[in-house]
Amino acid sequence: MGHFRCFLCSDCRCSFGDFHTTLFDRIHILGTGCGPYCFPSECAPVGSVVCDFGNMQVKIFGIRGCCFGIANMILVKRMRETLYSSLLLQDISFFDNETVGDLTSRLGADCQQVSRVIGNDLNLILRNVLQGGGSLIYLLILSWPLGLCTLMICSILAAVMLHYGRYQKKAARLIQEVTASANDVAQETFSLIRTVRVYGTEEEELGRYKWWLGKLADISLRQSAAYGVWNFNFNILYHSTQVIAVLFGGMSILAGHITAEKLTKFILYSEWLIYSTWWVGDNISNLMQSVGASEKVFHLMDLSPSNQFIERGVKLQRLTGYIEFLNVSFHYPSRPTVSVVQHINIVVHPSEVVAIVGLSGSGKSTLVNLLLRLYEPTNGQILIDGIPLKDLDVMWWRERIGYVGQEPKLFRMDISSNIRYGCTRDVKQEDIEWAAKQAYAHDFISALPHGYKTVVDDDLLSGGQKQRIAIARAILRDPKILILDEATSALDAESEHNVKGVLRAVRSDSATRRSVIVIAHRLSTIQAADRIVVMDGGQVVEIGSHRELLLKDGLYARLTRKQADAVA
Repeated sequence: MGHFRCFLCSDCRCSFGDFHTTLFDRIHILGTGCGPYCFPSECAPVGSVVCDFGNMQVKIFGIRGCCFGIANMILVKRMRETLYSSLLLQDISFFDNETVGDLTSRLGADCQQVSRVIGNDLNLILRNVLQGGGSLIYLLILSWPLGLCTLMICSILAAVMLHYGRYQKKAARLIQEVTASANDVAQETFSLIRTVRVYGTEEEELGRYKWWLGKLADISLRQSAAYGVWNFNFNILYHSTQVIAVLFGGMSILAGHITAEKLTKFILYSEWLIYSTWWVGDNISNLMQSVGASEKVFHLMDLSPSNQFIERGVKLQRLTGYIEFLNVSFHYPSRPTVSVVQHINIVVHPSEVVAIVGLSGSGKSTLVNLLLRLYEPTNGQILIDGIPLKDLDVMWWRERIGYVGQEPKLFRMDISSNIRYGCTRDVKQEDIEWAAKQAYAHDFISALPHGYKTVVDDDLLSGGQKQRIAIARAILRDPKILILDEATSALDAESEHNVKGVLRAVRSDSATRRSVIVIAHRLSTIQAADRIVVMDGGQVVEIGSHRELLLKDGLYARLTRKQADAVA
């Protein structure tokens, strides 16, 4: 609809010029003949047509702008939805190589920049191409020699315009990349503002941001210089058109080839043609900038989703919680030469509590990431009730896992919604409060001004309180497998004691029969585990109960003594 209105607009404008010159010619004839009293009867029909065309053009302009505005709104909405959906369905390894600032910049500014193609630039390009094409036809009809001269000048202008547009495309791509990097610096600084303030590094952070702004300014300066060259060439060619029209047109009038009325029309249409070419060039420059900005956006939109979301795997009728790591090895895709874990063989029986301990960087959390299918093993496989984990439906599998990480992240929503987050079954407020009581979070939640309706803020809750809300979230899911990855690291001694009570309750609940995997640096947390797996350098070096490992006097015993000495 918008394109059709654009065609009508351009056609009306070209006809509008013809009626204008005809009207002026009649006024000139009347002025030299019968005087001003003949004007109403002789010129009124042409004037009426001019008014009608002007009225129709105004209406079509308004409808055209509305149509393109609606198309622009729909485009931006769909682009952001498609891009956001594409990003959400990528492998975790994708996010290891991308920054949050870059991705949010693509969703925000880049999508808006691309929308200019439909909402403004394409609209104006189409209108001016049609208007310029109509003007050229009129010029060739009026005087084909003069029309060809004007066309030759416009062709030179178009060649300059295309070269300028290609440069703007490259510059726009660089601007989007530099802007995304600057946004990433700002986002990182603001998210770590307390660290910045404590260490007094405000000047250093400002320097980092100004460095990227300097890069942005350099590119913008080159863009401005290119625009100046383009403007200079346009004005030279524009005035050349006027000179040709006056000189050759005057000679043609003297030779009797064209009339003064036709020359007036020719000058008017040549003005429209050259300015249409100018506007096409200017908008193509903007269009090229949008194309440059859109390359990364469309690349991200075209990414195939993770195979986990494409392939529908097996859904077990009954999950017992038997887990087996069978000769599992893994290295991160970004570091293919560095093995994180090697030849891991671990068995977790149903309703068993297995603790994994070791020094930092020994591969403990990596095993959890593999079990959650955030990554796939490089070698070996993980079996769930005898079925390879990669053959299970990933969404079904994750619904049966309760996970609490070392640094729990809560969403900016009320506490009830945070505890309910990810729970697929229908739960009531009583269920939420029960889970909070199990995690020893009910008392401090109730003491908040709005209780469970309190919206979570970074400064509102302590790390230990956030940890207990995350534990309540995991308990509410009633998972078959419970994973606590350093879940007690942010808890004080009393809260840690309470969480131990939760673990004891989990073990004694014969109806649920959960398998529990606990990763902890505080060895006091896991002494009651059925088995303790000790890791070092990405390998399992010891397995046994707390007492058995102490008797072995190996790595676990040394770690226990060191922690005891530190407490003493």
